[in-house]
Amino acid sequence: MNPEDIPSLPRGVRLHFDKIRETWVLLAPERAVTLDAVGHAVLSEVDGTRSFGEITLALSEKYNAPQEQIAADSAGFLGALRDRRFLDVTP
Repeated sequence: MNPEDIPSLPRGVRLHFDKIRETWVLLAPERAVTLDAVGHAVLSEVDGTRSFGEITLALSEKYNAPQEQIAADSAGFLGALRDRRFLDVTP
């Protein structure tokens, strides 16, 4: 994923707090992915307007971590979601 790419959740995909399991999930039609704290933190920043670079910068400032490391980890996570059609990416 390039720094200027803009990730967004496609129509019908949303973050949801599952009260029964007491965890965050990413819901799509007839599919769901349970998120850990890191996955939730990354997806909470995805708003469809900010670029991947802006998102990783915000996360690095929020968690006082190197942006390069956050970008590397987040790119793999978001890439996997894109491959499974849980995420759209606009170049």
